[in-house]
Amino acid sequence: MVFHTLDATPPAWTTASYGHAAHTSPAELSALESHLRSCRDLSGRFFSLQCGGEALHRFLAGRIVTTLLMATLLIGGALSVF
Repeated sequence: MVFHTLDATPPAWTTASYGHAAHTSPAELSALESHLRSCRDLSGRFFSLQCGGEALHRFLAGRIVTTLLMATLLIGGALSVF
């Protein structure tokens, strides 16, 4: 049986602020502003339509066989009427 010993030395890592108070740079603030602007733009006119489409896709994708069977029956029923 092999026993592994734990190393007693602490990990050698530092934060980006190197022990000082963290401050945001102008580049970071600009990137954040750009990201928030794109998020706001995405919630425009068609956002709710897109959410509904994604919800419908998730529902139907989990039931692909049933969805295909129902579509076939609906199409067959519609063609038999005409």
